[in-house]
Amino acid sequence: MSFRLVRQSKFRHVYGTCLKREQCFDNIRVSKSSWDSTFCAVNPKFCAIIVESGGGGAFIVLPLNKVNKDGILEPDRKGSLAGRIPPDHPLVGGHKGPVLDIAWDPFNDNVIASGSEDCVVKVWQIPDYGLVTTMTESVVDLVYHQRRVGMVVWHPTANNILLSAGSDNIVVIWNVGCGEALSTIDAHPDIIYSCCFNWDGSLLLTTCKDKKIRIINPRDGEVFEEATSHEGSKATRAIFLRNGLVFTTGFSKRSERQYSLRAPGHLDDPITMVELDSSNGVMFPMYDPDTNLVYLCGKGDSVIRYFEITPEVPFVHYINTFQLPDPQRGIGMMPKRGVDVTTCEITRFYRLNNSGFCQIITMTVPRKSELFQEDLYPDTPGDIPAVTAEEWWEGQNKDPILMSLKDGYQATQKSELKVTKKKTNILDKMPPTGKVKSEEDGKATAISSEALEKVTEVSKVNDDLRKRIDELQTEMKKFKAVFLKQENRIRTLENKVSEMSGSGGTNASTQQQQQEMVPVTSCYTIHSVRKQPVQGHVVHAPSTLTANTVNNNCDMAPDEV
Repeated sequence: MSFRLVRQSKFRHVYGTCLKREQCFDNIRVSKSSWDSTFCAVNPKFCAIIVESGGGGAFIVLPLNKVNKDGILEPDRKGSLAGRIPPDHPLVGGHKGPVLDIAWDPFNDNVIASGSEDCVVKVWQIPDYGLVTTMTESVVDLVYHQRRVGMVVWHPTANNILLSAGSDNIVVIWNVGCGEALSTIDAHPDIIYSCCFNWDGSLLLTTCKDKKIRIINPRDGEVFEEATSHEGSKATRAIFLRNGLVFTTGFSKRSERQYSLRAPGHLDDPITMVELDSSNGVMFPMYDPDTNLVYLCGKGDSVIRYFEITPEVPFVHYINTFQLPDPQRGIGMMPKRGVDVTTCEITRFYRLNNSGFCQIITMTVPRKSELFQEDLYPDTPGDIPAVTAEEWWEGQNKDPILMSLKDGYQATQKSELKVTKKKTNILDKMPPTGKVKSEEDGKATAISSEALEKVTEVSKVNDDLRKRIDELQTEMKKFKAVFLKQENRIRTLENKVSEMSGSGGTNASTQQQQQEMVPVTSCYTIHSVRKQPVQGHVVHAPSTLTANTVNNNCDMAPDEV
């Protein structure tokens, strides 16, 4: 008698189903970027997909809810909002370079973050009913990275805490509520491939191009542990499981795809490592913490493999493979609060292919009963943060606040994201690492430009004054030369006058004429400049002058006389 033992599991018969084409999205210009990203992010309200856009980067936001008769938003199960997307559909297009990654806020379904090749992280507020016109104004721009931003990840328990990783090998922890960087982690020598928080957000798991996997304190950047993950040189991915274990995907030396399970403290010694195939596509592990299922979705693959993580050997149990006819370009996974509990749906994927078709795939556990299945739907993380950004930064760690799906998911009322700028910023206290574009730099640039303008004006005024002074000095030199020339002429004329006055005779005729002449002492005394006659001495005119001539020439200048 032969028999075979079968492992007992409620997820052993999970199967996937594709919705009809009219219930899916079509005619989407999916991004052609070579960056290893899922290109898709989903929450219970919207589906966001990175698309091609001329003159910058953009992504499209498609609403998944419709308004019922009572004016309340409810999931669109029949796909009335789906179908062919018009080419002129509004986009979110404020980036100057191609968008590389997007992520929805886990506590506010209307807030989404995006990272781009323009080195900027932008946070957007999407209206409840979707976009009417193209959106270009973001709520806040987070500027620190010096090279392209390839990854954005939200904190699982703290409100408004966002992580961004760029090709400058730096991880930045942001407080979106005030638009400032809380900390920067510079522990990676090469490009960062993936980042993941643990269950309560107290630890950060990263993989890098140097083939190392690291567990880091996200508050101060201290590296607790690092080890070689996979020996292959291609991209690796790693995630934290709910029980604290680490699941990784990567490549071997022979370029065979692998997955492994590791325990913190012994990262260099995997619990298990399995080789899958020899495909070239990077595998993205997508984890469901409620069911402990891991879905492996490879870029360029036409299959989705799913595994169950248990404490029993071999710890990672293969369940099944969902086969599709065409390769996938990107994929997004719906949070558990967005699935349909009435049909025993445990996961929903939004799968993109190269033709622009977004296919919706539901993963279902077959059950005959139509009642709520409590074993399939344990309490799941809700949309209420466990701690604030300030509390988390001060050192508080709390598990996510769980919610029940028995009565379906009811979204809590959320207010719009408002950013309050603080006067102090951690970036002011950090040493500069290069030319960082920030608001302080803009102010400094404006002040320096104003100072330069003032200096230029002052220098122009000084130049004008110097020119005027030079002109005045030249004129003074000319006047001095003329004055000296006139002085020399006056001296010459005086000498001639003195010679003429001393050449007169003493004969009788001359004396007789002198008696008849009128004294001209007063006249000559008035016009003489340098040689004044002695007081009481009478100076007589030359013999050739008569009294009338002297009287007529009294008003003449000495040189004319």
